[in-house]
Amino acid sequence: MQVVVKKPHTRQNLFEVKGRIPRKLVRYLQSEFGKDYSIIQNDDELIDPFTSDWYKKTKANITPEKALRHYRENRGLTQPALAKHLSEISNRTLSRQNISDMENGRRPISKELAKKLALFFETSPDRFI
Repeated sequence: MQVVVKKPHTRQNLFEVKGRIPRKLVRYLQSEFGKDYSIIQNDDELIDPFTSDWYKKTKANITPEKALRHYRENRGLTQPALAKHLSEISNRTLSRQNISDMENGRRPISKELAKKLALFFETSPDRFI
């Protein structure tokens, strides 16, 4: 059995206050939002996520198969749609099964196809090799 749960969209208004939070602002938040607000005091320094250890470790663990699926899903493409696009820019016909096999590691991604994928997804061919 499947259950569909519909939740209303929530709206978040985020703003930053430097220094001490004025009482007038706190009273306004209480009157406007009741208990549906929170004040986060964070004095931590912002860092570049691309230099973090987590990002480097995650990037190192992404296989070409995972990268292909990631890029395809981020573009909102189905496997048949990607196969059709690649068939148009490639000299060979690709099917949904070919894409599925590549994403699941049952078929290697050739250098030629990696170049076509990189051209299509506007990235480096190294992501797929």
